[in-house]
Amino acid sequence: MRLVLASSSPRRAELLSAAGFSFEILPVNLDEGSRPGETAEEYVARLAEAKAAAAGGPTPFPEVVLGADTTVVCDRRILGKPADAADAARMLRLLAGRAHVERSRVRMSSMSDAEIAWYIASGEPMDKAGGYAAQGRASRFIEAIDGSYSNVVGLPVARVYALLKELGCDILKA
Repeated sequence: MRLVLASSSPRRAELLSAAGFSFEILPVNLDEGSRPGETAEEYVARLAEAKAAAAGGPTPFPEVVLGADTTVVCDRRILGKPADAADAARMLRLLAGRAHVERSRVRMSSMSDAEIAWYIASGEPMDKAGGYAAQGRASRFIEAIDGSYSNVVGLPVARVYALLKELGCDILKA
């Protein structure tokens, strides 16, 4: 069984590789904006399905196409990738000193404006949901994670493995 990752996220590829999966990458380009009234669950499910469908075109079978998406939710607001440095600062100020939920709860320490400016200047938050990377420089601001660390980084690896086992897929590296 061939596993295809429908994502251009280097973090998702790193997580799958680190867990010993054998897979191919087929990046897709979609509009990742949320729709009015769309819940976070509906948003990530829609994007994950759209990515899998876009990558699952005329390819040889048997294969499993893995589409995934991550978002950050705070005060019932979906925080996607920041549009610019000001948007990243807005997101980080919103999240600082609080917990936010996607399926894992992340507790961030309070952050001063100087710390936020330092972090944004690193460039790291600009392509990350919620404007931060728990596995990178922002790790100094992460007090606790309740749930799957790999989910916060970009892909709940244990859940993916369990689902693939349910499907009877044998896609592990030798």
